[in-house]
Formats: sequence, structure tokens, C-alpha cells
Amino acid sequence: MTIAIVGAGLGGLALARVLHVKGIDAVVYEREPSRASRGQGGMLDIHSGQRALREAGLIDRFATIARAEGQDMRLLEPDGTLLFQEDAPDDAPLDRPEVDRADLRDLLLDSLPEDTVRWGHAVASAGDGVLRFADGSSAAYGLLVGADGANSRVRALLTDARPAHIGQNVVELGIPDVDRTHPDLAAMLGRGNYWVLGNGVSLAAQRNGDGRVRIGISFYDTAEGWFATSGIPFDDPAAARKRLIDLLPGWHPRFTALIAACDDTIVPRSITALPVGLTWPPTPGVTLLGDAAHLMPPVGQGANMALLDGALLGLALAAHPDDFPTAVDAYEREMFDRAGAAARMSADMQELLSSPDAAQKMLAFFQPG
Repeated sequence: MTIAIVGAGLGGLALARVLHVKGIDAVVYEREPSRASRGQGGMLDIHSGQRALREAGLIDRFATIARAEGQDMRLLEPDGTLLFQEDAPDDAPLDRPEVDRADLRDLLLDSLPEDTVRWGHAVASAGDGVLRFADGSSAAYGLLVGADGANSRVRALLTDARPAHIGQNVVELGIPDVDRTHPDLAAMLGRGNYWVLGNGVSLAAQRNGDGRVRIGISFYDTAEGWFATSGIPFDDPAAARKRLIDLLPGWHPRFTALIAACDDTIVPRSITALPVGLTWPPTPGVTLLGDAAHLMPPVGQGANMALLDGALLGLALAAHPDDFPTAVDAYEREMFDRAGAAARMSADMQELLSSPDAAQKMLAFFQPG
């Protein structure tokens, strides 16, 4: 009974790896033509997801790519007031280290037999035990696992739920090789996370493993079509940077200097999420994991939940290798509870970040009592 995994993201690969460790074959179908066909995004804060890497037998290799210094945190208000600073010692335990998403994905890919991932297989439809691909080919399956992200095609086999806009629009920018090109800004940012919160806007800067600083400017309580009315000319990077600075009146010059120093890669992203606590009735032969199952606001839970989903589904299948329905039922019952709690926590954090006094509330979060 073939296990078909749609999507070679972190969750799908974690599932494939745990199954491989347990001696169970699976095939991963990925729409991208190769592992290097597109960028994988920035740094991830891996905490609960470390359990998945232990189950996958990869925790020691993970330690070689994790960045303990990525746990550093600086929190500021738009006027430049530093509210909170925490710098991890050089020998800090890897409780919540940062890791480059591409490095983590490569770690998982390299741990699998070469023919596990079938690249260039975009799913056109699925059902009745058959996957049909955009190139006209098809493949049979005994269990179909949708690990295909926010816009999952597999999800429709289980639920009518679709991601909805949550009132957040993000502009992503970056400064390449910051230590060399802008050493003054590099010193200001430190080694880890740098957050400026207030007035319905946040600026989050984070070092990547390749020396690039990735910057996200979030505009809260904005409509799904906000980019069309924002006046940000994304086809003119210099003008777009100027417009972004204009949208931050009263912000300290050190923060606007970050924006001015960015290169011409400027990407708009509208943020969506699935309903909190989403479930579906047991459906023979199909299940979901990761963003396909529980897309959340981007506050540090999604990648961890995806890794755990993959590992725990793999363990359930290994415990019931001849009974997929029992394995999937056990996985889904645990996943619904765990991911539902994480989604509620993420929604609460999203509400905090969008509040007028977000910086003070976040300070209380970091310094309770």
C-alpha cells in the first residue's frame, strides 16, 4: 500500500524520513522542478520541532546548523526606545535556536534515499486512490498525505475550509552581506531578532546564515487588497523604499535607515490563516499535515507544528503498518488537539502584535510579573 506525500516541505520530508528510519517506503511528489528551483525563505525558530528531529535521528546534525546566537532578542518602540535586550551566551543551550530554512530542508533531503522525492510533479487532482499530475501522468496510492502548504489541493478531499486574510500585509526586504556593506547597521541589529513595534506596524529584522538581513514590515488591520491602495510602487524599488519610509511617520531615523539600505528585492505578502481548531471527519486513505492542515499566523509555530506532524504521523504508521485507518485516526486526534492549541496561541499573539500598545504588551510577555 503506497504512501504518497504531496509536498517536499519540512513536514512532508520529516514524515518521509521517519518512515525511512522505520523501514517503510514512501514517495514524495513535489511540484518544483528541483530542490534548488526557488528560495526557501529566512530563519526559523525551532523549539518543539526538535522532538521531530530526534525521532528522525537527525538531532546531532541539526546542532551543527543551528545558531544559538539567533536566540538574541532586542525589542524597541518606534521612537527608538530600547525596551528589552537579551543576548544568549556563547554556550547557550539550543532551546530555541534559529536555523536557515534552506539548511534544515537540505538536512532532511540529504537523509533520504535519492529516489524518494519526485520533482516536477504538480498535482492536478486526487481521489479514488489515484494522483493525477499536470503533465498527464498519474500514480496510485494507498494513503495520501497532503503536505502541500497553504494552498493545498489535497485539503479539498477532507474539508471545504480555505485560508482567509487576517488583516496583515507584509513587505519583505533585505540587506545583503550586512557586516561588510553596513557595519553600523549590523552592530545595531545584533546577532538575532530585532523588533520594532507600535502604531499598528511592526518591523522585524533577522540575520540569515548567509549574512543577509531579512526585514519584514507588517501593516496590521489592513484589508486583503491593501497593497493596491498603499501607494507602494513595487515595480520601482527605489520609489518603493521611499514610500515605505513615508508610511512610518515619526519612526526613528535608525529604523528608516534600515529600509533605505535594502536592495531591490521587495516582495509583498498578504497573510492568511485557516480557522482555529479546524478538524474534519475521518476519511479513508487521506490526511493532512503542516500548513495544509492548520495554517497559522507567522509567529513561530508553523514550522514546528509541521515537523511534529510529519514525525508523529510517521510513528503512528510504524505502529500500525497494516492498518492505515487506525494509524491516521490516532495521528489526527493528537494533531487536532496540539495544533488547535498552537493556533489559538498564534491568534492571541497576532492580536497582541496588532494592538496600539503592542511593544508594551510584548515587553510584559518577555518579562511576566
